[in-house]
Amino acid sequence: MPYERINTYCRMCGEQCSIEVFLDTGKIVKIQGQKNHPWNQGTICVKGLAAVDWIYAPDRITKPLKKTKQGWKEIPLTTALSEIADKMNELKNNYGARSMGFWKGEAIGFAQQEEYARRFCHAFGTPNYFSCDSECFCGHYIGYSLVDGTYPVPDFDNTSCMLLWGTNPPLSRPVIAQKAAAARNRGAKLIVIDPMVTEASRQADCHVQLKPATDGAFALGMINLILENKWYDEKFVKSFTIGFEELSAYAKEFTPPRVERETGVPISVLWHVTREFAEHAPRALNYVGIGLEHHENSINNIRAIASIGALCGCIDQKGGELLPQRAGLPSLTLYDEIPLRHLEPIGAQQFPVLYDFRQECHTMTAMDTMLTGKPYPLKGLIMTAANPVLTNPNSLKVKKALGNLELLVVRDLFMTETAELADYFLPAASFLERTELVVNSHIRQIGLRRKVTDFALCQSEYDFWKALADQLHLQDYFPWKDEVEVSQWLLSQTAISYDQLANSPEGIEYSEAQYLKYRTLGFQTPSGKVEFVSSYLRKYGYDELPIYRQPLYMKEKNQEYPYVLITGSRKRGACNSRYHNLPKLKVLTPGPEVEMNTSDAETLGIHNGDIVQISSFVGSIELPVRVLGFSHVLEGTVQITHGWQEGNVNIITADLINDPIDGFPLLKSLPVKIVKKEMQ
Repeated sequence: MPYERINTYCRMCGEQCSIEVFLDTGKIVKIQGQKNHPWNQGTICVKGLAAVDWIYAPDRITKPLKKTKQGWKEIPLTTALSEIADKMNELKNNYGARSMGFWKGEAIGFAQQEEYARRFCHAFGTPNYFSCDSECFCGHYIGYSLVDGTYPVPDFDNTSCMLLWGTNPPLSRPVIAQKAAAARNRGAKLIVIDPMVTEASRQADCHVQLKPATDGAFALGMINLILENKWYDEKFVKSFTIGFEELSAYAKEFTPPRVERETGVPISVLWHVTREFAEHAPRALNYVGIGLEHHENSINNIRAIASIGALCGCIDQKGGELLPQRAGLPSLTLYDEIPLRHLEPIGAQQFPVLYDFRQECHTMTAMDTMLTGKPYPLKGLIMTAANPVLTNPNSLKVKKALGNLELLVVRDLFMTETAELADYFLPAASFLERTELVVNSHIRQIGLRRKVTDFALCQSEYDFWKALADQLHLQDYFPWKDEVEVSQWLLSQTAISYDQLANSPEGIEYSEAQYLKYRTLGFQTPSGKVEFVSSYLRKYGYDELPIYRQPLYMKEKNQEYPYVLITGSRKRGACNSRYHNLPKLKVLTPGPEVEMNTSDAETLGIHNGDIVQISSFVGSIELPVRVLGFSHVLEGTVQITHGWQEGNVNIITADLINDPIDGFPLLKSLPVKIVKKEMQ
């Protein structure tokens, strides 16, 4: 008897690859890439292949649990929901609705999953929606949006020159990596800007190995050369930008000798990279990764990079940085119907730009709120598939803060380090147990993620929020029967029907590629133009120009902490703190380690496998060392990947040193000291 085959979309990482799932009498037995799909074209990464093991992992929890004095005990789902609702009402009566917060984790995805939680927040009456976005993604989204009005879509399929800043697509975005490799095979130039030697840099025509957090200085040096040599698009700049004169005057400070001193990059490399980009413009693009976000100068660094493409006229040009074409789906949120800014969303006063752009509360500020009760009590939290005990900075503080709550509900597939602190554990559905729309702006396509299997008590996101809304008499805000009805409603305002989508395993293109849209639509900035200077930032007291400021480790040299720590470099077998429980993937990334330059190891008398204590002003951990070649990591710089309970690097990262604009924490240029542990 042949296997049943169902087309759907993977969510083991952020690529959303189209896959074929094979079932034998209802059980998933194999997953492979869908060959005809225009996005991944049949390929699938090792994490996607391991999804079968993940779904059926022996340590997956499929029944609701309640913590008692005797430990966890199973509890009926209806009882759990009723008790949770009663406690939420109690907190609402005692402290107000804003004493509740809701946290959507990256592990379940975005789009509909995110908007369900946001919708429930405002239906309940609290503005306190959290996610990993207050330390991931929003940085480059906000940085680019301040300049271009949006985060652009890189046109790898048609480009002639690619600058990758602080990103390693072969491990983090494998389809993007394939597209970049295909472009290079067609003759496009690939330039990688990263302090580390990475899989991406090994494939590049040029690797710019600069000091951590000095990307803004390098970008401003490029801008200076572009302006001096008149390599910019004068017609575009004159017609569609503001602040050119101010940016020009400021960029003159970044002479090649100054950039070399600041970044450690030779003058010849600065000239080479700038000339390559300018000569290939407008079919040239910048692609910024998460590596630029975790510094105290991140937003302005990203604004400077965004200004390069705009100066050279690459915006919305074929082969350049495209303004995204939206699918036209309506929002599930209630921000227009029930705006709650007056209720002081947590972190919005300290970091108003984050809230303005994303209606996102600040998770680091939330920890202080849980501990101090200021500016008001935050006493309850419902969290789906997030693990901030491992992924947020200052982990011991996170653990203490979550332990201070009167109600913590965690929905997940596994008993994570965060879930261990919860009052209730509710089993969540995986991506293979949900039905939802998948929108890919890179190829302007909508696809349908189909429910392939289910576990009776593992609720999908919609089922959970609807069930909880019913308990709290908020059912009018969740009128759809199930996920299918939600998807039908979302599509009702487009030219694509649900039935059409259900019968299109390759998805449906919602728009043909269009270029130079700004000529008629303008830019989604306050001025309607590209903004090299920002009056919006000025009104909050921030830099109007993308001012470069030296990172802490350079500005305030501290002899006690002479090394610079980078955290979070991607590994093939993991995605943040996920998949360490899967033998097939753990063999690829056995555990955390300190990656160190050969020269530093010799100075410290350290060899491969030696244990060191690595400390910051926040705390200390002990880890084995992996000694890399002289050029693999800059001298004086070390790298530790996050996500392990043992050797949790976020025990030593800082939560209160932040970029002033978006509030992102200092995770990738942190001063540390290293001491070899002698064997007993």
